Amino acid sequence: MTNHYFSQTPGSESDPRFWEYTLKGRKFRFKTDTGVFSKKEVDFGSRLLIETFESPEVEGPFLDAGCGYGPIGLSIASAFPDRTVHMIDVNQRALSLAKENAALNQIGNVKIYESDRLEEVNEQGFAAVLTNPPIRAGKKVVFDFFHQSYEKLAEGGALWVVIQKKQGAPSALKEIESLFGNAEMIDRSKGYYIIKAEKVDS
Repeated sequence: MTNHYFSQTPGSESDPRFWEYTLKGRKFRFKTDTGVFSKKEVDFGSRLLIETFESPEVEGPFLDAGCGYGPIGLSIASAFPDRTVHMIDVNQRALSLAKENAALNQIGNVKIYESDRLEEVNEQGFAAVLTNPPIRAGKKVVFDFFHQSYEKLAEGGALWVVIQKKQGAPSALKEIESLFGNAEMIDRSKGYYIIKAEKVDS
């Protein structure tokens, strides 16, 4: 398990590399490494989530849950400079890279820290939680992301999830709808679903 991207300390030997990618109309330079998710390019699911995401009208920070080396959180922070974006991951190597990439791209409106799921997120009242959840960690972990996100969201805030159909999108959609009382498939492409759910007064 030490070599999985959802491990706290990947055991694979470090082999860093740099490359550039354009997200939300801005070119980013990323440093990646072994032991992190999608180290050779920004994966299609994350790109779809980034390009589909729309800022909610409610005030509050954003949260990138399972940030990896940072493409989702950093591109969203760049696109919405008036928001603070919390970026969390259990993978220490990924967090180190995310911090380097924030500096590399001169993005300061981020808070990057370690958290197993959302356990170490102390702030409440997030306007949005975005996640490309760690599917290989298992359904319980993925569903924990959804439930803990619900608790952290402000009224009127929204959860944005990208998940592949073949990796459980239908069951995820059902779970999110049961939890939030609503869920909408905002986009679907190449087998990936973008699911959005709003936290409303119960």
